[in-house]
Amino acid sequence: MASNPAYAPLHPVYRVVYKITVLLVVLIPLLATVLAIGLLWQRAVHLSDLILLAVMYALVAFGVTVGYHRMLTHRSFRAHPAVKLLLLILGSMAFEGPAIDWAATHTKHHARADREGDPHSPVEGFFHAHLGWIFRDGDADPKVYCRHLLNDRIVTFVSKTFLLWAVLSLAIPFAIGWLVGGWPLALTGLLWGGLVRMFLTHHVTWSVNSVCHTFGKREFETTDRSRNEWVVGLLAFGEGWHNNHHAFPRSAFHGLHWWQFDFSGYLIWTLERLHLACEVYRIPPTLLMRRSVKAVQETTSPVAAPQSDAQEDEALVERVG
Repeated sequence: MASNPAYAPLHPVYRVVYKITVLLVVLIPLLATVLAIGLLWQRAVHLSDLILLAVMYALVAFGVTVGYHRMLTHRSFRAHPAVKLLLLILGSMAFEGPAIDWAATHTKHHARADREGDPHSPVEGFFHAHLGWIFRDGDADPKVYCRHLLNDRIVTFVSKTFLLWAVLSLAIPFAIGWLVGGWPLALTGLLWGGLVRMFLTHHVTWSVNSVCHTFGKREFETTDRSRNEWVVGLLAFGEGWHNNHHAFPRSAFHGLHWWQFDFSGYLIWTLERLHLACEVYRIPPTLLMRRSVKAVQETTSPVAAPQSDAQEDEALVERVG
């Protein structure tokens, strides 16, 4: 198979603009959250603000976990085109980048998990895994890690219009607040339903990269440091069962036991029952049981010939997606 051209690096000017933009996207929600805590302490918060926060957080989180992650990146299920469009729009509202770039970065993470080339591994430090990595230039070439998405009209449309949906995620709570109570509630609606929600969404998502590769328990033997962490599982709607996910990347359900709450999995199950999703990938119980027990080390297995990074990436990308 012919090698793909290298992912073109950013021009130095655009690199500076990119890093300043990332810094603003990180700092503004942080400062807004500090302001919101102050207002909460003074009891200057309206019920409508908290409702907007909860609803916007849930919708956008599902866009990331169900849309960007399980549907788009891992092809864990196939959604009705209208549902697919809606999920990708909601994912774009998280301010975590265009759908194609997100999928390429995450696929590269699986292909190089906790090794050289992993975009966000705690091997390079907890802070790097959580936040520092986003200040680096994007180096996950979609032509390598998710080339099939480049021909998907829905995916390319949502990716090209990413900024529209991102801005809309701030405009919606502002507009709802204005309709409910004029300018005062419009501003607090923007604060809670927009900026605070963005802060929470970002840090919960990033916690999967950092916390779930550092703390928690491992049920399955994998070649990386992935772990299951129930707190992140709750806040990230099931994404915190990260060792489960790395053991079975294509599974539509990350909670593999009844007590592992997986709100994203529940939504996929509901969509399937409503005939809005099909080809839902499930792990056979026999495979689950076999993988959950450490296999006896084989002493007669042949040694495979070493592969180049490019060959290894290509093989792993096919397995992940």
